[in-house]
Amino acid sequence: MKKIILSSLTLFALAAVFAFSTLQNWKIKDTYSIKFSGKGVDGIFKTFKGTMSFDEANLATSKFDVTIDVSSINTGNGLQNKHALSDDWFDAQKYPNIRFTSSSMEKTSSGYKANGTMEVHGVKKDFSVPFTFKKSGSGGTFTANFTVNRLDFKVGKASNDVSDNIKLNVSIPVTKK
Repeated sequence: MKKIILSSLTLFALAAVFAFSTLQNWKIKDTYSIKFSGKGVDGIFKTFKGTMSFDEANLATSKFDVTIDVSSINTGNGLQNKHALSDDWFDAQKYPNIRFTSSSMEKTSSGYKANGTMEVHGVKKDFSVPFTFKKSGSGGTFTANFTVNRLDFKVGKASNDVSDNIKLNVSIPVTKK
């Protein structure tokens, strides 16, 4: 009986070690793309960093903690960039980053969903980011297309000139660490 219990415990321990060792930490490649668009504004954020741990077979151990440097905004218009960084909009001096930290992930019919906290302009809110992951050799690409209501995060004021809902198109190529 002791042998069976010890064998079962050993097997369970090996399975647990294997499950946690398959978690893949991904290195973000420099060719990422963070695009935004809406009525009256579109552009990119040029600086993105963070940690991305993701295992399709073990979503419970997967986690994203990523930030966008607000001052890296580029709308293609210097005056518009300056205005976006001012305290009328992002107030980049006081709130230099946009941050998303996941707390859980789940499989969906079209890919995955990372649930967590989005922080923009000092406002933290529960937020979900739908995404897909396409593996390719020793790397892959995370792709997300979603909408953020800027007014939920107190970015700017309600206006007919700029959309309240801003569309984000994100492509993050990664390689194994």
